[in-house]
Amino acid sequence: MISYFEELQQTLELYVGAGLSPYLIATLIISSSFLLAEIVNLVFSKILVKLAVRTKTETDDHIIKLLEPAIFYSVFLLGFYQSLLFIKFLDGYAIYFSDLIKSLTVLIWASAISKIIQIIIGFLGSRVAAKSKYSLDTEMVPLFKNISSLIVWFVGAAILLKVWNLNITPLLASAGIVGLAVAFAAQDTIAHLFGGISIYFDKPFRAGDRIQLDSGEIGDVLEIGIRSTKIKTFDETVIIIPNSIIASSKIVNYNKPKSKIKVKIDVSLAYGTDVKKAKKAILDVLQNAEDVETDPAPSVYLTDMGDFALRFLAIVWVANPKKQFEIRTSLTEKLYTMILKEKFVIPYPTQEIRVKK
Repeated sequence: MISYFEELQQTLELYVGAGLSPYLIATLIISSSFLLAEIVNLVFSKILVKLAVRTKTETDDHIIKLLEPAIFYSVFLLGFYQSLLFIKFLDGYAIYFSDLIKSLTVLIWASAISKIIQIIIGFLGSRVAAKSKYSLDTEMVPLFKNISSLIVWFVGAAILLKVWNLNITPLLASAGIVGLAVAFAAQDTIAHLFGGISIYFDKPFRAGDRIQLDSGEIGDVLEIGIRSTKIKTFDETVIIIPNSIIASSKIVNYNKPKSKIKVKIDVSLAYGTDVKKAKKAILDVLQNAEDVETDPAPSVYLTDMGDFALRFLAIVWVANPKKQFEIRTSLTEKLYTMILKEKFVIPYPTQEIRVKK
């Protein structure tokens, strides 16, 4: 682009030698730069925008709308600068005005690139959110947007300092020292942040999953945040755990690999009970219960001959881990009703004492 204007200027200087006014030539340069900028606008508005409208996403539409003014003003500023040089208006100050034009161009493009990257991150974040139940998406996307914007403007600032021939080495050294100090001061926050990122990408659990913590608490994941994860317990209380801790702990996820969960119920009957009859009666209760999975099917086992009772183990599978205690309670009540109906004997702990005379 710059070489184009330089060649144009050299060509027009020949016409000045032929008697044309330099002010007229400068006007022609500005006009040509404006015309070129308008042609660029025309290409974007009439061709690229129409092509972008045909796509399923609006992301490319927004990107084109951001590129359009950035290219327009860049071309026009360059032509305006070349015209001022041509009429010797900037004699003695051309270098400063050149740096000013470059600085404006850097600011224009830094703003455009920052917004374009944010649009792309927002688009990718929405795609991820559509395939994930993580509430982390709503927090990670703004975080990545802010970080990307900070990086773009930092690079833009470095380019501006370079344009004005300012030594940026001391500033970079100072920024490194400040960054190191901030890192030490906020190491816990940074650890929680990276813990949240590891949870997001590893996906050990999702919002809504029922999990058991390393400490033994069981609850449902309410929210996975940047710094912490919130878990609702059966006591209707919320446990807030820093992500750095939960990311390095052993977690039992009752929803993985499938949402099915095994529910076990112990049944004790007195010695002398017909084992086959008892197993059949218990199995009938399990098979006729609601919310009990048929695959795997319910099962009953005689597991132990205890001190004063025969111990049976009833096993069912439940599709929704959140209903495990509700179903366990319901089955226990039905089994107790069945025991009374079938007149099975529920043994009580007894102890026989013999006294020698």
